[in-house]
Amino acid sequence: MKKDNVIKNKSFQFSIKVVELYKVLTVSEKEFVLSRQLLRSGTSIGANIRESEHAESKADFIHKLSIALKEASETEYWLDLLNETHYLKKSTYIELKVDINEILKLLISIIKSSKTNNC
Repeated sequence: MKKDNVIKNKSFQFSIKVVELYKVLTVSEKEFVLSRQLLRSGTSIGANIRESEHAESKADFIHKLSIALKEASETEYWLDLLNETHYLKKSTYIELKVDINEILKLLISIIKSSKTNNC
């Protein structure tokens, strides 16, 4: 039986939340610029994690996860900006902030351990 991939699952569930938020922001708030940035970076995290599963080498694996880490950091920025400009409900912001922080911590941990094991 295959082991559950926590980062893959968390990033996919996060992407779903980002897509749902994008729909709300564009329809009810008529906000298109910031929400588009959030949509792009927020869904890119999981896409890069999926790509890492088929990396050609350990270095390629680390590189793809590093891209996911950068996208996660950017996503956190867009969430903070949407919150500070009052486009997000506080509860929505807190939920997504907890999720993105978990993803960031997992990615940092995986990258660090992969680099250590690669030496």
